[in-house]
Amino acid sequence: MLEPLVEIQQAILLKIARDAIQKAANQQPLPKIDSKSLPSALVENGASFVTLTKNGRLRGCIGTLEAYQPLAVDVQEHAVAAALEDPRFPKVQPSELQEIRIEVSVLTPKVPLSYSSPEDLLQKLQPGIDGVVIQDGFRRATFLPQVWDQLPDPKQFLSHLCKKMGSPADLWQQKAINVSIYHVQEFHE
Repeated sequence: MLEPLVEIQQAILLKIARDAIQKAANQQPLPKIDSKSLPSALVENGASFVTLTKNGRLRGCIGTLEAYQPLAVDVQEHAVAAALEDPRFPKVQPSELQEIRIEVSVLTPKVPLSYSSPEDLLQKLQPGIDGVVIQDGFRRATFLPQVWDQLPDPKQFLSHLCKKMGSPADLWQQKAINVSIYHVQEFHE
């Protein structure tokens, strides 16, 4: 996705996400997405994360880093997954739906970030702008750019990301790991 989504496209995706979590929480079939009626930007392959919050606290977040299906379908799929499949939380119940707020993040393709030392890595990261993916062997983890709001210090950000990956917090200081960055267009209800 090269062009930012305009307000009407954002509203369509938020409605798709809202309809999906309402149907899924009530164990009803998901609405069929009519790609012929959608703007072309929503039918092109796109990568998204859907974040659910309740009373300002995280309630679920699922997404993908690679664009492999139409953006509208990707948002619908990840909205359901965030509501029902995030292993950190119980399934969203119908009684919670009014309190749930939806945020959609549409991702740019990730690009490798080359660096020569831990200090160089810290200098190259753009807090609040970069989403970061780290990988060490088969382990991988990401934080969306929005996570910088909670972890504004790049050292803490990388340490928490290493822990999320299941590695020691200081792994990024001990060895060279693969780092990629991406940007997002974020919008919410």
